[in-house]
Amino acid sequence: MPQVIDIHDFADPALDVYARLTEGQLKNRADLARGLFIAESPNVIHRALDAGYVPVSLLMERKHIDGQARDIVARCGDVPVYTAPLAVLQELTGFPLTRGVLCAMRRRPLLSPEEVCAHARRIAVLEDVMNPTNLGAIFRSAAALGMDAVLLTPACSDPLYRRAVRVSMGTVFQIPWARIGEELGDWPEAGMAALRDLGFQTAAMALRDDSLAVDDPRLQTPEKLAIVLGTEGDGLAESTIAACDYTVRIPMAHGVDSLNVAAASAVAFWQLARR
Repeated sequence: MPQVIDIHDFADPALDVYARLTEGQLKNRADLARGLFIAESPNVIHRALDAGYVPVSLLMERKHIDGQARDIVARCGDVPVYTAPLAVLQELTGFPLTRGVLCAMRRRPLLSPEEVCAHARRIAVLEDVMNPTNLGAIFRSAAALGMDAVLLTPACSDPLYRRAVRVSMGTVFQIPWARIGEELGDWPEAGMAALRDLGFQTAAMALRDDSLAVDDPRLQTPEKLAIVLGTEGDGLAESTIAACDYTVRIPMAHGVDSLNVAAASAVAFWQLARR
């Protein structure tokens, strides 16, 4: 049976995870095994539970216990379920609860690139993508359009940040991902060497005169291909482009110079995952 607890004291430390801890504090870099993240909305929470993440507590309007969150409450066993009216919850969290249900969940140990790529043939590599909204959108496209895994350079945002999880619609729990390198200096040299050791050829997404068009038949020939996408403002570093086997562009029209990295990822995944 759930432990239903009505919120009366906003200062209750049990609510810090929802209201007062920063994303960095939730992550607990000093001890990742004790780190947490927040999943928002019933569909996202179900996907996290399906992936084996362990719930710590729930926060919702009381009406949802026997409504849209009934199955979630049942799946979460005896974890605390904190409740309050919607207006109080929005004051507590500082943002509108459009889906009415939040779940604090325990992080898991990070997988290695070797583990997530063991059976992969098409992967995405994200270089310094720091906007959680873009990161979440890329994960959603990667899961929907046939990527087998996602690798992130050390400077990338965290896929388990609340906004990234929300924008991804929980697909961050459905597609395996790992960090490629632990320190900033691990990319691109060491990271590219690791990709080669894993058997991947690499395709840098960049608008250059010598780029192959994204539908060039030569890009269908590699047995294993890593699609490398760059940061929102500057794109890929020149050293990264130089280290890749292919440079690939999405042809533009009407004088448009480029696409947002999340939009570009969807086009690239759709075309290059076809095999």
